[in-house]
Parts: sequence; structure tokens; C-alpha cells
Amino acid sequence: MHAEAESAVVILVVEDEWLLRLEIVTELQQEGWTVLESSTAEEALGLISEGRDIDLLITDIRLAGTLTGWDVAEGWRKARAALPVIYTSGNAVNEARKVPDSVFLSKPCRISEIVEVSRQKLVPAG
Repeated sequence: MHAEAESAVVILVVEDEWLLRLEIVTELQQEGWTVLESSTAEEALGLISEGRDIDLLITDIRLAGTLTGWDVAEGWRKARAALPVIYTSGNAVNEARKVPDSVFLSKPCRISEIVEVSRQKLVPAG
């Protein structure tokens, strides 16, 4: 029954470095979670219009294209106010752009750290 509950979890990973994205996606899938991938903010934001049900957003800040991970998180939070967000970046955090109750992980970080924070963010509040 535990595996069934976790298999219903959908995580969106937004990362433009394909090898890093592959490593993150693989680790998250090994946890039994369904993972959607995007290499650009524009593509990730397009999933909102498709009505995709996402349980957790993991996004890099600096992405190819004109939009950033900040934009992705803000767009998804407009659609789903309680969506947990994990930011990753090699640059400093911009507290003014960070959505409430999100986590910022400085790159380089261990993939296991991303998985552990994901577990914490997916635990229902209360």
C-alpha cells in the first residue's frame, strides 16, 4: 500500500543541464515517484495550461530561454498555492523572488540531498 501511495506522486524537474537532470530524475524515479522533465521555464509553465497535476516542483534558477526558475515557481504557485518548491542554483538566493515555504539548495549539492528534501516536502502538513 505504501508503494501505491508514492506512485501517485508527480514531481516536475526543471533543469537545463541534461546530465544533471537525468541524474535527478533517475534518483527520484528510484523512490517510486513519477517524474516529468523540462529543460526550460517556458516548457514547464506550459504544463499548467495542460492541467498537469504536480505534487512537487524542483527547479534550477538559471535556465535556457528568457524566463528563470523564479518565474516557474511563481507561475505554478498561482495555479496551485500550496505547491512545494525546491530551488537549486550555483548563484545566491534572491529572497525577494523565493516563494513562501520553499527550500533553496546551493549547487553543487548531492542528489541524495534533493531526494531527502523532496521526501520532507511531500509529507502532508498537519
